Amino acid sequence: MSEQPQGLAFEDFAEGMVIELGDKLVTAEEIIEFASEFDPQPFHLDEQAGRASILGGLAASGWHTCCMLMRMVADKVLNGSLAQGAPGIDELRWLKPVLAGDTLTARIHVLSTRVSRSRPSIGFIAMRSEMWNQRGERVMEQSNSVMFRLRGGSA
Repeated sequence: MSEQPQGLAFEDFAEGMVIELGDKLVTAEEIIEFASEFDPQPFHLDEQAGRASILGGLAASGWHTCCMLMRMVADKVLNGSLAQGAPGIDELRWLKPVLAGDTLTARIHVLSTRVSRSRPSIGFIAMRSEMWNQRGERVMEQSNSVMFRLRGGSA
């Protein structure tokens, strides 16, 4: 029998719990690199084009913002845990542009927990993630569930 990771399991989450994910400085270089590969719109690739747009400067793609949140969640919650993936995103909102030089902060609010009826070794953690910039402006929010094994439960 292989040893399970000692990270977070379903039982470690409770409704009302808040998990701070830390800070992330967003650089012009990473905005351009991501956009060049995945979202090559002018306001994601060029400072002048960004300033001329309603975004007000070189702006990260919303998908890049999602990826930055995902990295923060992976680093603080998922890696080394008993996480089993997610069934999807229920809601995703981009509220303000993320600009080069912004420092993003994120947190997770645990909304509810429930054990799966069809797979009792797995539980669902419903959560809302929020991300804001250094001015305290919320730039993104996302609601989704993540599946975690129960301690001692097999996949």
